[in-house]
Amino acid sequence: MAARPSWEGHLRLSLVTCPVALYTATSEAQTIRFNLINPETNNRIRMKTVDAGTGEEVARADLVKGFEVAKGEYVLLDKEDFTAVKLESTRVIDIEKFVPRTTIDRLYWDMPFHLVPASKTGIEAFAVIREAMEHKKMVAIGRLVMNGRERICAIEIEREGLVLTTLRMADEVRGLEAVPHPELPKADPRMLDIAERIIDQQSGSFDPSEFEDRYEEALRALIEEKRKGRPIRPAKPANDDTKVVDLMEALRNSLKAGGASRERAERFAASKAKTGASKRKPNRRRAA
Repeated sequence: MAARPSWEGHLRLSLVTCPVALYTATSEAQTIRFNLINPETNNRIRMKTVDAGTGEEVARADLVKGFEVAKGEYVLLDKEDFTAVKLESTRVIDIEKFVPRTTIDRLYWDMPFHLVPASKTGIEAFAVIREAMEHKKMVAIGRLVMNGRERICAIEIEREGLVLTTLRMADEVRGLEAVPHPELPKADPRMLDIAERIIDQQSGSFDPSEFEDRYEEALRALIEEKRKGRPIRPAKPANDDTKVVDLMEALRNSLKAGGASRERAERFAASKAKTGASKRKPNRRRAA
């Protein structure tokens, strides 16, 4: 089935406009979702809305939203109240400025969308804006109204089109200074040299197909086993990552393992330790 746009309107740079459409760039269609089931009847559970004070059931259609201003005191808001503050959908993405991508903290990046021409009308303007951005190596910062809310967004180059990513507001981001953390010590030059060589060994290009959601795969396998009525084997205990290790020894073994994964590096270190122990094993033959 053809993808449907999440938003349609115009992209505007000063007096230049062109029709565009936004398509979500991510999907949760393959995510496993569950229903609450009564195991006695195998029926789904239906939640009831109950007044916490009287215990009486209340129809959902009669409910309104409330903002707590004091303990047990709420300001009530109905549909008309939300309509009053809902921004008019201008159907225009206004580009306000251009910035280097490196100046946008990654904490601010939110939801990505493919931004493409919506028709052949104005496609030349779209191409000119896109190519100019590519030549200048800049990211466009703009605003758009989506779902009744105004959002700031970043627009950058993507193959034949553009990527628009909504950005979080300043009060939505918590900086590192707000999180308790110890001061980092100066790295030992010898350890630093080994760590950099390990990084060189493991360097490459990012390929998302190399990774899979192992929990999701295990969950699907578990569901299939239960569907077939087979017994479920308990999972193996996870490795203890809290044990104290000799950092220099761990770095050296990692380097000798050729930048392998943690599991392979652990097997390599264990085999080396076993070999070393056998070499140190004392001769227990009786004297003649």
